[in-house]
Amino acid sequence: MKTKNIIWIIALILVIVLIAVLGYGYYKKATMEVKNPIATMEVENFGTIKIELYPELAPQTVANFVTLANRGFYDGLTFHRVVKDFMIQGGDKEGTGKGSATIADLKDNGEDKEYTIKGEFIANGMKNNKLKFDEGVIGMARSDYTSYSPTLTEESYNSGSSQFFIMTKSNTALNGYYTSFGKVIEGLDVVHKIEEVEVKAADDAQESGNSEVSTPVNAPKITSLKVETYGTDYGLPETLEPFDYMSWMYKTYGIDPTALGQ
Repeated sequence: MKTKNIIWIIALILVIVLIAVLGYGYYKKATMEVKNPIATMEVENFGTIKIELYPELAPQTVANFVTLANRGFYDGLTFHRVVKDFMIQGGDKEGTGKGSATIADLKDNGEDKEYTIKGEFIANGMKNNKLKFDEGVIGMARSDYTSYSPTLTEESYNSGSSQFFIMTKSNTALNGYYTSFGKVIEGLDVVHKIEEVEVKAADDAQESGNSEVSTPVNAPKITSLKVETYGTDYGLPETLEPFDYMSWMYKTYGIDPTALGQ
């Protein structure tokens, strides 16, 4: 009888300990502060810019940016487009505004094939992302094919890849139509210094018809861009097939590419 009582007491103690452990685990999980990832960008001869990213607003965009950054994709790239009182833009490995990342940039043994990601903004169905494009906000650059046809809205909205821009002044026209996914928390003065660099028209301006004077004479170089995730794994973004404008044009206008020697 005494032995049986001892066994019951031990079992009761074990149950109490188990409840305490589980209760502490739930309490810790409920009260633990999850830190947002912080990107640290070093720009040669300009300084350091720190950007807090918001995965709860744009999870795919943040996953894409974090992965590319921590795999060294942005190291050595430049700010290839600077528009005073608007924004500074970088993240193009060609340095012309026409380049993008490939699957191989996202993961080992990935295809050397370009990709895009879904635009995470209100006009594209992401009602949760209400971060406005105020000074210091970082956004995902994308193409706008609607100038060719108003039917190409979806293709335009989902055309972002690696290029990003940082606002130097608020612009309400972008709100809800581009993915905003973070904000500068240190180094806004560095952003404004970059904004002041000398710019010119692009080398192919006459050929392309782009008259914007926004190409830096000496493009500011990103020597390092890394993201502290505080132990959180944001995974890989869901990738999409890029829109093939030339194929669409041939099909739309009934052009035989072989007749053009392509």
